[in-house]
Amino acid sequence: MSEIYRTFTSESVTQGHPDKVADIISDAILDAYMKKDKDSHVACETCVTTDFCMVFGEVTSKANITRADIEKLVRDTIIEIGYDNPDLKFDGHNCEVISKLHAQSPDINQGVDREEGETGAGDQGMMFGYATNETESLMPFPIDLARKLTNKLTELRESGEIPYLRPDGKAQVSVNYDKDGNVVSLDAVVLSTQHDESMSDNQEQLKEDIREKLFKSVIPQELMTENTKEHINPTGKFEIGGPHGDAGLTGRKIIVDTYGGYARHGGGAFSGKDCTKVDRSACYMARYIAKNIVASGLAEKCEIQLSYAIGVAEPTSVMVDTFGTEVETTENIEQIVRDNFKLTPDGIIETLNLRNTEYKQTAKYGHFGIEGLPWEETDKVEDLKKYIKN
Repeated sequence: MSEIYRTFTSESVTQGHPDKVADIISDAILDAYMKKDKDSHVACETCVTTDFCMVFGEVTSKANITRADIEKLVRDTIIEIGYDNPDLKFDGHNCEVISKLHAQSPDINQGVDREEGETGAGDQGMMFGYATNETESLMPFPIDLARKLTNKLTELRESGEIPYLRPDGKAQVSVNYDKDGNVVSLDAVVLSTQHDESMSDNQEQLKEDIREKLFKSVIPQELMTENTKEHINPTGKFEIGGPHGDAGLTGRKIIVDTYGGYARHGGGAFSGKDCTKVDRSACYMARYIAKNIVASGLAEKCEIQLSYAIGVAEPTSVMVDTFGTEVETTENIEQIVRDNFKLTPDGIIETLNLRNTEYKQTAKYGHFGIEGLPWEETDKVEDLKKYIKN
C-alpha cells in the first residue's frame, strides 16, 4: 500500500435533513413558477421547525399561483420527502404553513431585465466550478462517495428494504491520499441515520443492516482496511430528527451542494433562485467548463472562477487554475474558455437550457456529478481537444 500523504473529509446529508428539506421546498416553488412562466424571477427562502414551515422572498412572474397553491405544494413536497406521520412532529398533512412571498425590488429588476441587449447579472459575486479525473463523474472522491451513501440511504428507506429508517441522515467520509494525489484507502466512515422507536434499544441490529445493505453496496471494499474506522450512529439512538430535532434553512448546505470543501466556494447558495441569478447559474457554467477541460485532457484537475457585477452581462473576470496538471499554459486555457463558452447570463441560460431544468432534483440528489444534468455534459470535448499540441 502507498504511503498516506494526506487525509481529506467531506460530508453529505439526506433529503430529510432539515436544511435539505428547506432547499427542496424552495426549489419546488421555483419549479412551479418556471413551469408556468419561464421568465419568472424567483428568490425563495424556506425555514422549517417543529410542525411549522414558512416560505418567504421575492417573486416576479406572470404565473397565476395563489397562496393556496403554495401551501398545497409545500405540503406535497414535505410528504414526498417522507414527513407524513404526526409522530415525527413535522408532518406535511397538518403542519402550519405560512407564505410571505412578494414582488422583486424594481431597483434590482431594472438591471436584470433589458428590452434590448444582453440580460444583466442578477447580483454581483464570484462563483467557482471544479472537476478532477479521480472519479468517473469527474468529482472529488470524498464528496462523490458521501453523496452516494446518503442517496442510497434514502433509497433503502423509500423502498422499505430497511423499514425502520426515518428521513433524516448524514454521511461523512475521510479519504487517504498518497503524495501523487491517488486515493489509497478510507480512514473513517461516519453514518448517522434517524430511525423509529423500535430500534432505539437495538442499535447493533441497525449497525449490521447499515454495514450489509449500505456500506457493502456503495463503498469500494478494497479501500476498507483494518485501520478504517466505522462510526454508525455514534451517539446512540437517533429517534428525534428532521425539523423537530433542528430548525432548517435554505442555503445552509452550500459545501454539501458543491464539492465537499475540496474546491473553493464563492459563498452563494443555489436553491430557490432562478437562472438569471449568477450565484447559481454561473456555478453551473463553471462546473461545465471545468468538466469539459478535464474530460478533453487539457488538464487533470481544473478550477474555474467567474465574477460578475450586478446589471452587467459580461463577467468581470475569468480565472483558470489547473494545479500544474495542464498540457497548455493557464493563460492559453483562459483564452480557450473565453473563445468556446458563452459567459453572459443569457449565454449561460441558452447553453445549459436552464429555463427548462427541473431544479428540485438538484436539491434532492446533488447539484454536481449527477448524470443527466445539462452542466454535466461533456459535449465540448472535441472542440477543446483541438487545442492540445501533439
